[in-house]
Amino acid sequence: MRSLEFEALLDISARVGADPLLVQGAGGNTSIKEVGTLWIKASGLWLAHARQRDVMVPVALDPLLEALDRNDPACEKAQDFVMSEMNPSGLRPSIETTVHALMPQKVVIHVHCVETIATAVQTNGAAIAAERLAGIPHVFVPYARPGLPLARAIAERMQEKTSVLILGNHGLAVAAETVADAAILLTDVSRRLTVQRRTAPAADLAVLSRLAVDSGYCLPDDIRLHAVATDLESCRIAAGGSLYPDHVIFLGKGAVIAAPGETAASIEKGRTERGESLPPLLLFPGKGVLVEKGISAGALAMARCLADVTARIPASGRLRYLSAAENAELLGWDAEKYRQKLNRAGQALQ
Repeated sequence: MRSLEFEALLDISARVGADPLLVQGAGGNTSIKEVGTLWIKASGLWLAHARQRDVMVPVALDPLLEALDRNDPACEKAQDFVMSEMNPSGLRPSIETTVHALMPQKVVIHVHCVETIATAVQTNGAAIAAERLAGIPHVFVPYARPGLPLARAIAERMQEKTSVLILGNHGLAVAAETVADAAILLTDVSRRLTVQRRTAPAADLAVLSRLAVDSGYCLPDDIRLHAVATDLESCRIAAGGSLYPDHVIFLGKGAVIAAPGETAASIEKGRTERGESLPPLLLFPGKGVLVEKGISAGALAMARCLADVTARIPASGRLRYLSAAENAELLGWDAEKYRQKLNRAGQALQ
C-alpha cells in the first residue's frame, strides 16, 4: 500500500510534467525515499503520465550510496540496484538516479526549468544564481555528464543544508522532507530565476510552406516553435551549438540553420549526399521553422524548449556551449541510447 506522501509525489509529478516551462517530454524526474527504498521516475517515461501509468522504479538506496562512496563505475547502471521483486514491469530507473540518492532529503524534484536553463548556460550563471537565490541554501554545479560524473561534481560541492542544485547547462533540483515543501521550494526558485522573454515576430507561414515543398518537412502545429527562428537573437544563440543534454538527445548536435536560398528539399539532398542524418528541426532565420513529418513527441517538446530557453537569454549573455566531446559522450552513452530507443519506438509516449 502506497503512503500518502507517495501519492502526493505522483500528483506533483503529473502536474510538473504537464508544464512545458518545467519539463519537456521524457525529461525531469522525481523521487521519494521510503524504508530504504528510493522510488524514482523511470528512464524514458513522461512525468506527465504519472497518474496514467506506473512510472516509478524502486532502487535499493544503501547499496547505491555505498557504491557512490567507492566511486564504483557500477553507479552508471542504476538498473543494477533495482529491487526487481518490486519492479514487475522491468522499468529502468532515471539516468539521474545518483543525483536523487545523494540529496539526503526525503523528496527530490528535478526539472529542466527553462528559466533555470537560461541562467545555467551562461558563463556567469553561478553569480546570477547567487544573487537571485540569496537566502536559499543552494549550490551551482558546473556541467558534468549525467550519471557518475555529475554525482561526483555534486558530492564535491553539496553542503549539509543544501536544498537546491543549479546544474550548469542542465537544470534544477530541489529537495525537502515533504512533497508540499518541495513543491513550494520549486515554485520559489523558479519565480526568482524568471526573466522577461523577448517577443518574437510572427512566422511567415506562406514562405515556410513554399520552403517545405517536395521535402519530408512540414509546418509545426505549435506556432510557438517558430520564435527560435523569427527572433534573430534567438536564432544566433541556437546557431552557436548545443546548450543542454536533452537537446542533443532529441534534436541532435546544435541546430541546422538554413542559408539564404536553401529549401528543406535542398538541405535534405545535401545532407543525404554527405551521409549525414536528417535533423528533426530546420531553422529559417526571420521566417520560422519546419519539422520532420514524422517528428516524435519528444523532439517536438525539445523544439518548444529551445524556443523558450533562447528567448530568455539576454543578447549580451556569454554562453557555455557543450563541446564536441561532450556531445559525443552523451550520444555514445548507453543510458542515453536507451532513451533514444524508447523515443524512436514511441514507447515513451504510451
